[in-house]
Amino acid sequence: MAAGNFDACLAVILRHEGGYVDHPKDPGGATNRGVTIGTLSGWLGRPATKAEVRALTAADVTPIYRKNYWDACGCDALPAGVDLAVFDPAVNSGPPRAKQWYAKARQASAEPVPLVRRICDVRMGFLQALRTWGRFGRGWASRVADIRARGEVMARAGQSAATIRTAATAEASRAAQAARKAATQAKTITTAAAGSPAAPAAAGAGWTLIIVVVLAVAIPLAFLALRAWHRSRYEAELSRAYVTVASEVTP
Repeated sequence: MAAGNFDACLAVILRHEGGYVDHPKDPGGATNRGVTIGTLSGWLGRPATKAEVRALTAADVTPIYRKNYWDACGCDALPAGVDLAVFDPAVNSGPPRAKQWYAKARQASAEPVPLVRRICDVRMGFLQALRTWGRFGRGWASRVADIRARGEVMARAGQSAATIRTAATAEASRAAQAARKAATQAKTITTAAAGSPAAPAAAGAGWTLIIVVVLAVAIPLAFLALRAWHRSRYEAELSRAYVTVASEVTP
């Protein structure tokens, strides 16, 4: 169990959260170090101001993270690495959803390394379906990939540095190949959609029927192409993340 892993996990999360932002497309509103104005208001028991959000320090947000997310998900009782894979989505998507993803991932395997991977992959599938993916998707993919890679390194803490480095390098290579394969699939599907024989096949039919036939073919193909592009992006980010953590492992 990872009762002493809170500080290490929080450090990873705070690096991703960064400083003060107030993006008009972000439903959370003013946010600093990952704490939204709504979360701070709940913590203080009164409406918080943007100035108070901007002034937040790491020391200020630490107890919020511990109580609202770490303790809420029972992360002290989780294995090292798995705690990070649950803690981070609890911060971004709420403890109920993070616990749901953990429960779903655990059905496949309770072993720490595959469990970390599965939690992150389930989370990625949810994020890719959001309407805001087009604007925030690249950052989300990068973050989830980093959490997956670092969570796996934490889960392998009892292994030698050489073993951890070899495993991370192997996963980086696998992900790079998967990214290239998914990108090729996306291009192939896109080409197929553009040159679909549906329209010629409907020659002589009314325009309404032609449009229906074309859409019946093009829409599913476009959906498959989009899924392939999403997969390619995520696998590329995974490859970069595993290369990074492999370089950071020291004897």
